[in-house]
Amino acid sequence: QVQLVESGGGLVQAGGSLRLSCAASGRTLIGYVMGWFRQAPGKEREFVAAISWSGGTTHYADSVKGRFTISRDNAKNTVYLQMNSLKPEDAAVYSCAADSSGTMKHYNYWGQGTQVTVSS
Repeated sequence: QVQLVESGGGLVQAGGSLRLSCAASGRTLIGYVMGWFRQAPGKEREFVAAISWSGGTTHYADSVKGRFTISRDNAKNTVYLQMNSLKPEDAAVYSCAADSSGTMKHYNYWGQGTQVTVSS
């Protein structure tokens, strides 16, 4: 089993930055893809970013490209999401997820999420 715990959310003004962290425990994430997703009130959960085990491959939603950066520190079993130039529409609960298949398509472990609020 893998447990994921997010942190780093909070309230920020539009144009500001936040860095989210996702710490994994239970087992090492060798070969796992890690992703970030978000869900705003009344909306479906949407993909934000993903990163391969090596960190050599990343994918981003078009809405965050150029503003968000996903990274990981495998020695610490931690994944990060650096969010810059935040917009009010970025406000949501951000959750990290782990994909044991390594395909970026089948996330089977999820964290509880951390709230990000962006004031205009």
